[in-house]
Amino acid sequence: MFLSVFDLFKIGIGPSSSHTMGPMTAARRFLDEVAGDDWPRPAGAKVDRIAASLHGSLAYTGIGHGSDRAVVLGLAGQTPQTVDPDQADSIVDRIAAEKRISPPGHPSYRFDPATDLVLDRKTPLSGHANGMAFSAYDADDRLLLKRIYYSIGGGFVVSEEELQRMKAKGSVTSEGKKVPYPFKNAVEMLSMAAKSGLSIADMKRVNEETQMSREELDAGLDGIWSAMKSCIERGLSQDGIMPGGLKVRRRARQLHDKLQEQWRQNRPNPLLANDWLSIYAMAVNEENAAGGRVVTAPTNGAAGTLPAVLRYWLHFHPEADQPSIRDFLLTAAAVGGVIKTNASISGAEVGCQGEVGSASAMAAAGLCAVMGGTPEQVENAAEIALEHHLGMTCDPVGGLVQVPCIERNALGAVKAVTAASLAIKGDGVHFVPLDAAIETMRQTGLDMNEKYKETSLGGLAVNIVEC
Repeated sequence: MFLSVFDLFKIGIGPSSSHTMGPMTAARRFLDEVAGDDWPRPAGAKVDRIAASLHGSLAYTGIGHGSDRAVVLGLAGQTPQTVDPDQADSIVDRIAAEKRISPPGHPSYRFDPATDLVLDRKTPLSGHANGMAFSAYDADDRLLLKRIYYSIGGGFVVSEEELQRMKAKGSVTSEGKKVPYPFKNAVEMLSMAAKSGLSIADMKRVNEETQMSREELDAGLDGIWSAMKSCIERGLSQDGIMPGGLKVRRRARQLHDKLQEQWRQNRPNPLLANDWLSIYAMAVNEENAAGGRVVTAPTNGAAGTLPAVLRYWLHFHPEADQPSIRDFLLTAAAVGGVIKTNASISGAEVGCQGEVGSASAMAAAGLCAVMGGTPEQVENAAEIALEHHLGMTCDPVGGLVQVPCIERNALGAVKAVTAASLAIKGDGVHFVPLDAAIETMRQTGLDMNEKYKETSLGGLAVNIVEC
Protein backbone atom coordinates (compact mmCIF):
# COMPACT_ATOMS: atom_id res chain seq x y z
CA MET A 1 0.00 0.00 0.00
CA PHE A 2 1.41 3.41 -0.93
CA LEU A 3 -0.08 6.69 0.18
CA SER A 4 2.15 9.61 -0.70
CA VAL A 5 3.14 12.32 1.73
CA PHE A 6 1.50 14.69 -0.77
CA ASP A 7 -1.77 12.76 -0.52
CA LEU A 8 -1.93 13.39 3.21
CA PHE A 9 -0.56 16.94 3.15
CA LYS A 10 -2.55 18.90 0.57
CA ILE A 11 -2.45 22.67 0.24
CA GLY A 12 -5.99 24.02 -0.01
CA ILE A 13 -8.49 26.28 1.70
CA GLY A 14 -10.67 26.06 4.79
CA PRO A 15 -12.76 25.38 6.62
CA SER A 16 -12.92 21.61 5.94
CA SER A 17 -10.99 19.10 3.85
CA SER A 18 -13.92 16.70 3.56
CA HIS A 19 -16.68 19.33 3.44
CA THR A 20 -14.95 22.12 1.48
CA MET A 21 -11.98 20.76 -0.46
CA GLY A 22 -13.74 17.47 -1.24
CA PRO A 23 -16.90 19.01 -2.76
CA MET A 24 -14.82 21.51 -4.75
CA THR A 25 -12.69 18.69 -6.12
CA ALA A 26 -15.75 16.58 -6.93
CA ALA A 27 -17.43 19.46 -8.76
CA ARG A 28 -14.31 20.10 -10.81
CA ARG A 29 -14.02 16.37 -11.53
CA PHE A 30 -17.62 16.32 -12.79
CA LEU A 31 -16.81 19.20 -15.13
CA ASP A 32 -13.95 17.15 -16.56
CA GLU A 33 -16.31 14.20 -17.11
CA VAL A 34 -18.86 16.42 -18.83
CA ALA A 35 -16.16 17.60 -21.22
CA GLY A 36 -14.87 14.08 -21.87
CA ASP A 37 -15.96 11.41 -24.33
CA ASP A 38 -16.24 8.51 -21.88
CA TRP A 39 -20.00 8.67 -21.45
CA PRO A 40 -22.77 7.90 -23.94
CA ARG A 41 -24.97 10.75 -25.08
CA PRO A 42 -27.74 11.05 -27.67
CA ALA A 43 -26.60 12.30 -31.06
CA GLY A 44 -26.39 16.07 -31.07
CA ALA A 45 -27.21 16.38 -27.38
CA LYS A 46 -25.47 19.21 -25.56
CA VAL A 47 -25.22 19.94 -21.87
CA ASP A 48 -27.19 23.08 -21.04
CA ARG A 49 -27.74 22.90 -17.25
CA ILE A 50 -25.78 21.54 -14.27
CA ALA A 51 -27.29 20.54 -10.92
CA ALA A 52 -25.88 19.10 -7.72
CA SER A 53 -27.08 17.71 -4.40
CA LEU A 54 -25.27 17.17 -1.10
CA HIS A 55 -26.23 14.31 1.20
CA GLY A 56 -25.59 12.97 4.70
CA SER A 57 -23.09 14.91 6.77
CA LEU A 58 -22.48 17.28 3.86
CA ALA A 59 -26.15 18.26 3.92
CA TYR A 60 -26.36 18.68 7.70
CA THR A 61 -23.27 20.86 8.12
CA GLY A 62 -22.78 22.02 4.53
CA ILE A 63 -23.60 25.67 5.16
CA GLY A 64 -21.29 25.96 8.17
CA HIS A 65 -18.46 24.19 6.36
CA GLY A 66 -18.93 26.11 3.13
CA SER A 67 -19.79 22.97 1.14
CA ASP A 68 -22.35 24.79 -1.01
CA ARG A 69 -19.86 27.56 -1.72
CA ALA A 70 -17.19 24.98 -2.56
CA VAL A 71 -19.42 23.26 -5.12
CA VAL A 72 -20.09 26.58 -6.84
CA LEU A 73 -16.36 27.34 -6.96
CA GLY A 74 -15.59 23.86 -8.30
CA LEU A 75 -18.19 24.21 -11.03
CA ALA A 76 -16.60 27.55 -11.90
CA GLY A 77 -13.40 25.62 -12.61
CA GLN A 78 -11.57 26.38 -9.36
CA THR A 79 -9.51 23.85 -7.38
CA PRO A 80 -8.56 23.88 -3.68
CA GLN A 81 -4.89 24.20 -4.61
CA THR A 82 -5.26 27.21 -6.89
CA VAL A 83 -8.33 29.17 -5.77
CA ASP A 84 -7.61 32.60 -4.34
CA PRO A 85 -9.43 32.78 -0.98
CA ASP A 86 -9.71 36.55 -1.34
CA GLN A 87 -11.53 36.22 -4.68
CA ALA A 88 -13.81 33.30 -3.78
CA ASP A 89 -16.75 35.36 -2.53
CA SER A 90 -16.86 37.53 -5.65
CA ILE A 91 -16.89 34.41 -7.87
CA VAL A 92 -19.77 32.89 -5.90
CA ASP A 93 -21.73 36.17 -5.86
CA ARG A 94 -21.35 36.64 -9.62
CA ILE A 95 -22.64 33.13 -10.37
CA ALA A 96 -25.61 33.64 -8.03
CA ALA A 97 -26.47 36.86 -9.84
CA GLU A 98 -25.96 35.55 -13.38
CA LYS A 99 -27.39 32.07 -12.70
CA ARG A 100 -24.75 30.66 -15.04
CA ILE A 101 -21.30 29.11 -14.84
CA SER A 102 -18.63 29.60 -17.49
CA PRO A 103 -15.69 27.36 -16.51
CA PRO A 104 -12.53 27.60 -18.63
CA GLY A 105 -12.65 25.31 -21.65
CA HIS A 106 -16.43 24.89 -21.44
CA PRO A 107 -19.44 26.65 -22.89
CA SER A 108 -21.65 28.55 -20.50
CA TYR A 109 -24.10 26.37 -18.53
CA ARG A 110 -27.27 27.28 -16.69
CA PHE A 111 -26.73 26.91 -12.96
CA ASP A 112 -28.76 28.71 -10.32
CA PRO A 113 -27.33 27.91 -6.87
CA ALA A 114 -30.70 28.73 -5.29
CA THR A 115 -32.46 25.88 -7.13
CA ASP A 116 -29.77 23.72 -8.73
CA LEU A 117 -27.79 23.09 -5.54
CA VAL A 118 -29.76 21.09 -2.97
CA LEU A 119 -28.77 20.13 0.58
CA ASP A 120 -30.73 16.88 0.87
CA ARG A 121 -30.94 15.75 4.50
CA LYS A 122 -33.60 13.14 3.78
CA THR A 123 -31.80 10.94 1.25
CA PRO A 124 -28.45 9.58 2.43
CA LEU A 125 -26.25 7.93 -0.17
CA SER A 126 -25.26 4.40 0.76
CA GLY A 127 -21.53 4.51 0.13
CA HIS A 128 -20.36 7.07 2.69
CA ALA A 129 -21.64 9.79 5.00
CA ASN A 130 -20.23 12.48 2.69
CA GLY A 131 -22.08 11.85 -0.56
CA MET A 132 -22.67 14.15 -3.55
CA ALA A 133 -24.63 13.76 -6.79
CA PHE A 134 -24.00 15.85 -9.92
CA SER A 135 -26.25 15.88 -12.98
CA ALA A 136 -26.07 17.37 -16.46
CA TYR A 137 -29.19 18.18 -18.51
CA ASP A 138 -29.88 19.32 -22.05
CA ALA A 139 -31.95 22.39 -23.00
CA ASP A 140 -35.17 20.37 -22.58
CA ASP A 141 -34.07 19.30 -19.08
CA ARG A 142 -33.48 15.70 -20.11
CA LEU A 143 -30.89 14.01 -17.91
CA LEU A 144 -27.73 13.31 -19.90
CA LEU A 145 -25.19 12.39 -17.23
CA LYS A 146 -25.27 11.69 -13.50
CA ARG A 147 -22.32 10.93 -11.25
CA ILE A 148 -22.05 10.22 -7.54
CA TYR A 149 -18.90 11.05 -5.58
CA TYR A 150 -17.87 10.61 -1.97
CA SER A 151 -15.56 12.81 0.05
CA ILE A 152 -13.83 10.26 2.28
CA GLY A 153 -11.71 12.56 4.44
CA GLY A 154 -8.57 14.64 4.05
CA GLY A 155 -9.70 16.00 0.68
CA PHE A 156 -9.83 12.53 -0.94
CA VAL A 157 -12.68 12.10 -3.44
CA VAL A 158 -13.77 8.85 -5.08
CA SER A 159 -16.56 7.95 -7.47
CA GLU A 160 -19.23 5.43 -6.54
CA GLU A 161 -17.47 2.79 -8.65
CA GLU A 162 -14.06 3.54 -7.16
CA LEU A 163 -15.46 3.31 -3.64
CA GLN A 164 -16.93 -0.13 -4.33
CA ARG A 165 -13.62 -1.38 -5.71
CA MET A 166 -11.78 -0.05 -2.66
CA LYS A 167 -14.22 -1.67 -0.27
CA ALA A 168 -13.87 -4.95 -2.11
CA LYS A 169 -10.12 -4.75 -1.50
CA GLY A 170 -10.72 -4.13 2.19
CA SER A 171 -9.50 -0.55 2.36
CA VAL A 172 -11.10 2.79 1.59
CA THR A 173 -7.90 4.22 0.16
CA SER A 174 -5.99 4.05 -3.06
CA GLU A 175 -3.96 0.90 -3.64
CA GLY A 176 -1.05 2.92 -4.89
CA LYS A 177 2.02 1.72 -6.75
CA LYS A 178 4.64 -0.88 -5.88
CA VAL A 179 7.32 0.49 -3.58
CA PRO A 180 10.36 -1.02 -1.82
CA TYR A 181 8.79 -0.80 1.66
CA PRO A 182 5.05 -1.47 1.24
CA PHE A 183 4.07 -1.55 4.93
CA LYS A 184 0.33 -1.40 5.47
CA ASN A 185 0.37 -1.52 9.28
CA ALA A 186 2.72 -0.70 12.14
CA VAL A 187 3.90 -4.28 12.63
CA GLU A 188 5.10 -4.44 9.03
CA MET A 189 6.60 -0.96 9.34
CA LEU A 190 8.70 -1.96 12.35
CA SER A 191 9.68 -5.29 10.78
CA MET A 192 10.89 -3.60 7.59
CA ALA A 193 12.77 -0.99 9.60
CA ALA A 194 14.53 -3.71 11.61
CA LYS A 195 15.48 -5.70 8.50
CA SER A 196 16.66 -2.71 6.49
CA GLY A 197 18.31 -0.75 9.30
CA LEU A 198 16.50 2.35 8.03
CA SER A 199 14.45 4.84 9.98
CA ILE A 200 10.75 5.24 9.24
CA ALA A 201 11.51 8.55 7.50
CA ASP A 202 14.20 6.89 5.37
CA MET A 203 11.85 4.09 4.29
CA LYS A 204 9.17 6.62 3.44
CA ARG A 205 11.72 8.64 1.48
CA VAL A 206 12.78 5.59 -0.54
CA ASN A 207 9.13 4.86 -1.34
CA GLU A 208 8.48 8.44 -2.41
CA GLU A 209 11.59 8.54 -4.58
CA THR A 210 10.17 5.75 -6.75
CA GLN A 211 7.63 8.35 -7.88
CA MET A 212 9.86 11.46 -8.09
CA SER A 213 13.44 12.65 -7.76
CA ARG A 214 15.04 13.48 -4.43
CA GLU A 215 15.13 17.13 -5.43
CA GLU A 216 11.43 17.13 -6.28
CA LEU A 217 10.59 15.41 -3.01
CA ASP A 218 12.60 17.85 -0.91
CA ALA A 219 11.14 20.82 -2.77
CA GLY A 220 7.64 19.47 -2.18
CA LEU A 221 8.28 18.89 1.53
CA ASP A 222 9.75 22.36 1.87
CA GLY A 223 6.67 23.73 0.13
CA ILE A 224 4.38 21.97 2.60
CA TRP A 225 6.22 23.44 5.57
CA SER A 226 6.32 26.87 3.93
CA ALA A 227 2.53 26.80 3.54
CA MET A 228 2.09 25.63 7.14
CA LYS A 229 4.43 28.33 8.42
CA SER A 230 2.69 31.02 6.39
CA CYS A 231 -0.64 29.92 7.80
CA ILE A 232 0.71 30.21 11.35
CA GLU A 233 2.11 33.67 10.66
CA ARG A 234 -1.08 34.93 9.07
CA GLY A 235 -3.14 33.52 11.93
CA LEU A 236 -0.93 35.32 14.45
CA SER A 237 -1.42 38.62 12.61
CA GLN A 238 -5.21 38.59 12.32
CA ASP A 239 -7.93 39.49 14.79
CA GLY A 240 -11.66 40.13 14.77
CA ILE A 241 -14.75 37.93 14.55
CA MET A 242 -14.68 34.70 12.55
CA PRO A 243 -17.44 34.21 9.95
CA GLY A 244 -20.46 31.98 10.39
CA GLY A 245 -22.67 33.67 12.94
CA LEU A 246 -21.33 32.29 16.23
CA LYS A 247 -19.46 35.57 16.78
CA VAL A 248 -16.38 33.68 17.98
CA ARG A 249 -13.44 36.06 18.28
CA ARG A 250 -9.94 35.20 17.13
CA ARG A 251 -7.60 34.84 20.13
CA ALA A 252 -4.25 33.70 18.74
CA ARG A 253 -2.90 37.20 18.04
CA GLN A 254 -3.85 38.54 21.48
CA LEU A 255 -2.37 35.53 23.26
CA HIS A 256 0.75 35.77 21.12
CA ASP A 257 1.23 39.41 22.09
CA LYS A 258 0.91 38.52 25.79
CA LEU A 259 3.50 35.76 25.45
CA GLN A 260 5.86 38.10 23.65
CA GLU A 261 5.52 40.62 26.48
CA GLN A 262 6.28 37.92 29.07
CA TRP A 263 9.30 36.89 26.99
CA ARG A 264 10.64 40.46 26.93
CA GLN A 265 10.14 40.82 30.69
CA ASN A 266 11.94 37.51 31.27
CA ARG A 267 9.14 36.42 33.56
CA PRO A 268 9.18 32.72 34.53
CA ASN A 269 6.45 30.63 32.91
CA PRO A 270 6.51 26.89 33.64
CA LEU A 271 3.86 26.34 30.95
CA LEU A 272 5.70 28.30 28.27
CA ALA A 273 6.04 25.44 25.78
CA ASN A 274 2.40 24.47 26.15
CA ASP A 275 1.34 28.07 25.66
CA TRP A 276 3.31 28.41 22.43
CA LEU A 277 2.00 25.07 21.18
CA SER A 278 -1.57 26.16 21.83
CA ILE A 279 -1.15 29.55 20.17
CA TYR A 280 0.44 28.08 17.04
CA ALA A 281 -2.34 25.52 16.68
CA MET A 282 -5.08 28.07 17.30
CA ALA A 283 -3.57 30.44 14.75
CA VAL A 284 -3.84 27.77 12.04
CA ASN A 285 -7.35 26.71 12.92
CA GLU A 286 -8.60 30.27 13.15
CA GLU A 287 -7.27 30.76 9.63
CA ASN A 288 -8.99 27.55 8.57
CA ALA A 289 -12.28 28.64 10.12
CA ALA A 290 -12.03 31.90 8.17
CA GLY A 291 -11.58 30.03 4.88
CA GLY A 292 -7.88 30.81 4.55
CA ARG A 293 -5.15 28.72 2.90
CA VAL A 294 -4.15 25.74 5.01
CA VAL A 295 -2.56 22.31 4.67
CA THR A 296 -4.52 19.15 5.42
CA ALA A 297 -2.64 17.49 8.27
CA PRO A 298 -4.30 15.09 7.72
CA THR A 299 -7.54 17.13 7.51
CA ASN A 300 -8.49 20.80 7.68
CA GLY A 301 -10.33 20.38 10.95
CA ALA A 302 -7.11 18.98 12.42
CA ALA A 303 -4.78 21.25 10.44
CA GLY A 304 -3.24 23.05 13.44
CA THR A 305 -1.90 20.19 15.54
CA LEU A 306 1.02 19.04 13.42
CA PRO A 307 2.27 22.49 12.31
CA ALA A 308 2.18 23.61 15.96
CA VAL A 309 4.38 20.69 17.04
CA LEU A 310 6.77 21.26 14.14
CA ARG A 311 7.00 24.97 14.97
CA TYR A 312 7.59 23.99 18.62
CA TRP A 313 10.49 21.79 17.45
CA LEU A 314 12.06 24.74 15.66
CA HIS A 315 11.34 27.12 18.56
CA PHE A 316 12.66 25.09 21.48
CA HIS A 317 15.24 22.69 20.02
CA PRO A 318 18.48 24.28 18.83
CA GLU A 319 19.40 21.19 16.80
CA ALA A 320 16.36 21.67 14.53
CA ASP A 321 17.23 22.24 10.84
CA GLN A 322 15.70 21.88 7.37
CA PRO A 323 16.51 18.14 6.96
CA SER A 324 14.83 17.45 10.30
CA ILE A 325 11.67 19.20 9.08
CA ARG A 326 11.58 16.84 6.11
CA ASP A 327 12.12 13.79 8.34
CA PHE A 328 9.35 15.00 10.63
CA LEU A 329 6.89 15.25 7.73
CA LEU A 330 7.92 11.93 6.20
CA THR A 331 7.57 10.11 9.53
CA ALA A 332 4.21 11.73 10.21
CA ALA A 333 2.99 10.79 6.75
CA ALA A 334 4.05 7.17 7.23
CA VAL A 335 1.98 6.93 10.41
CA GLY A 336 -0.92 8.84 8.84
CA GLY A 337 -0.94 6.43 5.92
CA VAL A 338 -1.17 3.46 8.27
CA ILE A 339 -4.07 5.08 10.12
CA LYS A 340 -5.96 5.95 6.94
CA THR A 341 -5.40 2.51 5.45
CA ASN A 342 -6.69 0.63 8.48
CA ALA A 343 -9.25 3.01 9.95
CA SER A 344 -10.17 6.55 8.88
CA ILE A 345 -9.18 10.20 9.09
CA SER A 346 -12.77 11.34 8.46
CA GLY A 347 -14.82 12.92 11.22
CA ALA A 348 -17.97 11.87 9.35
CA GLU A 349 -16.86 8.24 9.64
CA VAL A 350 -15.27 7.94 13.09
CA GLY A 351 -15.63 11.30 14.84
CA CYS A 352 -12.83 13.62 15.87
CA GLN A 353 -10.67 10.73 17.07
CA GLY A 354 -9.97 10.22 13.35
CA GLU A 355 -9.08 13.87 12.80
CA VAL A 356 -7.33 15.46 15.79
CA GLY A 357 -6.52 11.99 17.15
CA SER A 358 -4.76 11.02 13.93
CA ALA A 359 -3.05 14.43 13.70
CA SER A 360 -1.76 14.11 17.26
CA ALA A 361 -0.42 10.61 16.56
CA MET A 362 1.30 11.80 13.38
CA ALA A 363 2.82 14.80 15.15
CA ALA A 364 4.00 12.68 18.08
CA ALA A 365 5.68 10.25 15.69
CA GLY A 366 7.37 13.06 13.75
CA LEU A 367 8.65 14.78 16.88
CA CYS A 368 9.92 11.56 18.44
CA ALA A 369 11.77 10.74 15.22
CA VAL A 370 13.62 14.07 14.95
CA MET A 371 14.46 13.90 18.67
CA GLY A 372 16.43 10.75 17.89
CA GLY A 373 13.79 8.12 18.61
CA THR A 374 14.11 4.59 17.29
CA PRO A 375 11.33 3.18 15.08
CA GLU A 376 9.96 1.38 18.14
CA GLN A 377 9.89 4.62 20.13
CA VAL A 378 8.27 6.45 17.23
CA GLU A 379 5.52 3.80 17.04
CA ASN A 380 5.08 4.08 20.81
CA ALA A 381 4.73 7.87 20.61
CA ALA A 382 2.05 7.59 17.93
CA GLU A 383 0.17 4.98 19.96
CA ILE A 384 0.19 7.05 23.16
CA ALA A 385 -1.19 10.08 21.35
CA LEU A 386 -3.88 8.14 19.49
CA GLU A 387 -4.92 6.07 22.50
CA HIS A 388 -5.77 9.19 24.47
CA HIS A 389 -8.06 10.54 21.77
CA LEU A 390 -10.12 7.36 21.40
CA GLY A 391 -13.84 7.96 21.53
CA MET A 392 -13.64 11.68 20.77
CA THR A 393 -16.76 12.88 19.00
CA CYS A 394 -17.10 15.38 16.16
CA ASP A 395 -19.77 17.83 17.30
CA PRO A 396 -19.08 21.27 15.81
CA VAL A 397 -21.39 23.94 17.18
CA GLY A 398 -23.46 25.45 14.39
CA GLY A 399 -21.75 23.16 11.89
CA LEU A 400 -18.72 25.47 12.00
CA VAL A 401 -15.12 24.34 12.46
CA GLN A 402 -14.68 26.68 15.42
CA VAL A 403 -16.05 25.27 18.70
CA PRO A 404 -14.63 22.95 19.95
CA CYS A 405 -12.31 22.42 16.97
CA ILE A 406 -9.85 25.29 17.44
CA GLU A 407 -8.97 24.56 21.07
CA ARG A 408 -9.10 20.82 20.39
CA ASN A 409 -6.17 21.21 17.99
CA ALA A 410 -4.22 23.03 20.69
CA LEU A 411 -4.75 20.19 23.16
CA GLY A 412 -3.91 17.65 20.45
CA ALA A 413 -0.55 19.37 20.00
CA VAL A 414 0.12 19.32 23.75
CA LYS A 415 -0.72 15.61 23.87
CA ALA A 416 1.59 14.95 20.91
CA VAL A 417 4.59 16.56 22.57
CA THR A 418 3.85 14.76 25.84
CA ALA A 419 3.51 11.44 24.01
CA ALA A 420 6.83 11.92 22.19
CA SER A 421 8.56 12.84 25.44
CA LEU A 422 7.20 9.79 27.24
CA ALA A 423 8.11 7.46 24.38
CA ILE A 424 11.66 8.68 23.92
CA LYS A 425 12.38 8.17 27.61
CA GLY A 426 11.45 4.51 27.25
CA ASP A 427 12.95 1.70 25.21
CA GLY A 428 10.09 1.28 22.75
CA VAL A 429 8.57 -1.67 24.57
CA HIS A 430 4.98 -0.97 25.53
CA PHE A 431 1.72 -2.73 26.28
CA VAL A 432 -0.70 -1.45 23.61
CA PRO A 433 0.49 -1.68 19.97
CA LEU A 434 -0.29 1.16 17.58
CA ASP A 435 -2.21 -1.27 15.36
CA ALA A 436 -4.48 -2.14 18.29
CA ALA A 437 -5.21 1.53 18.94
CA ILE A 438 -5.99 2.08 15.24
CA GLU A 439 -8.32 -0.92 15.14
CA THR A 440 -10.01 0.29 18.32
CA MET A 441 -10.58 3.66 16.68
CA ARG A 442 -12.14 1.95 13.67
CA GLN A 443 -14.46 -0.15 15.81
CA THR A 444 -15.39 2.81 18.01
CA GLY A 445 -16.27 4.79 14.90
CA LEU A 446 -18.55 2.02 13.69
CA ASP A 447 -20.31 1.94 17.07
CA MET A 448 -20.54 5.73 17.41
CA ASN A 449 -23.98 7.22 16.92
CA GLU A 450 -24.26 9.25 13.72
CA LYS A 451 -25.20 12.38 15.65
CA TYR A 452 -21.65 12.50 16.99
CA LYS A 453 -20.02 12.25 13.56
CA GLU A 454 -19.91 15.73 12.02
CA THR A 455 -23.66 16.16 11.73
CA SER A 456 -23.97 18.76 14.53
CA LEU A 457 -26.95 16.77 15.86
CA GLY A 458 -25.42 15.86 19.21
CA GLY A 459 -22.84 16.74 21.85
CA LEU A 460 -21.77 20.34 22.24
CA ALA A 461 -23.58 21.22 19.04
CA VAL A 462 -26.96 20.86 20.77
CA ASN A 463 -26.00 21.92 24.28
CA ILE A 464 -24.56 25.35 23.49
CA VAL A 465 -27.00 28.17 22.91
CA GLU A 466 -26.01 30.09 19.79
CA CYS A 467 -26.05 33.80 20.59
